Amino acid sequence: MIRLLLVGIFSIFISCSFGQLVNKIITVNEVSRIEATLSSDEMQGRKSGSPGIDKAAAFISSEFKKIGLKPFDNCNGYRQEFAMVKPKQISLSATLNNQPIDDKNLIVFTSATQLKINGTSGYKKTTINAGGNFVREAQVILSQQQNSLVLVDTSYSKTFPILNRLKRSFFKTPYSVVFVLTQTNPADYEITVNQEIEEQQFSNIVGVLPGKSKKAEMVVFSGHYDHLGIGKPMNGDSIYNGANDDAAGITAVIMLAKYYKALGNNDRTLIFTAFTAEEIGGFGSQYFSRQLNPDIVSAMFNIDMIGTESKWGKASAYITGYEKTDMGTILDKNLSGTPFKFYPDPYPDQQLFYRSDNATLARLGVPAHTISTSKMDSEANYHKVSDEIGTLDMDNMAEIIKAIATSATSIVNGKDTPSRVNTNELK
Repeated sequence: MIRLLLVGIFSIFISCSFGQLVNKIITVNEVSRIEATLSSDEMQGRKSGSPGIDKAAAFISSEFKKIGLKPFDNCNGYRQEFAMVKPKQISLSATLNNQPIDDKNLIVFTSATQLKINGTSGYKKTTINAGGNFVREAQVILSQQQNSLVLVDTSYSKTFPILNRLKRSFFKTPYSVVFVLTQTNPADYEITVNQEIEEQQFSNIVGVLPGKSKKAEMVVFSGHYDHLGIGKPMNGDSIYNGANDDAAGITAVIMLAKYYKALGNNDRTLIFTAFTAEEIGGFGSQYFSRQLNPDIVSAMFNIDMIGTESKWGKASAYITGYEKTDMGTILDKNLSGTPFKFYPDPYPDQQLFYRSDNATLARLGVPAHTISTSKMDSEANYHKVSDEIGTLDMDNMAEIIKAIATSATSIVNGKDTPSRVNTNELK
């Protein structure tokens, strides 16, 4: 009995200590400082590929360094660099079993300006058969990092051109993938491509807080730090500062890194990530996800637009895809006794679970969700020059970050593991 009483007293003491620390670390002043810097005019709207986003990257990196995070694998400091290519096709020709095929039945993904392959080139031959999910299977093949000849069943003749959308901009890679719409399984083939390549460099910013007893298991905290840049002036203002979208989310990521570093009891390894290129196709989160083994990612907290009150008012936020795992239930359990409440996504028609930076890992089964307060049916400053820090509720935003920090503790400590996403139910 005495032992149980002592355990109870110790638990209360630890809980109070955590509460004091979260209030000491996550302050309105510190949240405001980071938010104000990221959404300042000096960052020029943080458009991907611009000098402004480079300034934002340098600032986030400096914050990670001050906190004491370690760089992620294969990063240049905290920068996880990658390149995207935009091809402009000049000529394309192909034969299967010495018979020419219409070039509309051929789509080639290659970063090379010239490509000539045949049956002796060592390409892996694979098929996409009728009755499957053509686009998903094609995306899986494109992510496998190997030279491939993909024979696509002609039943996909209407959806085959969708690949051209993916081809507008894709990750630079030494591998080439050739999709052919055909009923033939050719013993011999020859394909020739000539094209011009436009290349653009991008950087995610990634910091790591190594775990202790469960170091091999990972929890990801993320947001995107890009926005729309500079556009047509409106009332004399041309800078799309993106204070809520998503300087607010990156502010949260930095504050959470600072808090968990000070707490010092994360049994799982924590990855803090600022994604680039969300606004132009989610390329940053896609690249990041490809560098991880999804089987060892226990959870992902993606944070996007938490600077305004939710439809339920203060001390509340929603979780996209709430019903797909029990992660929301775990978070609410850890918030028991507090006024804060997480709700299911109230905007299911917006398909936010599939549109945000959580989607790539979620499609691989990771309990990856986005936390937001944005009123998607009435957010007055969304994608407008008026999305500035003056429109945000900084006190409420600090409380939301505290709630995320508190609610995630049992997952960070390895005591709770959310259920996985059923990938068979995903689009």
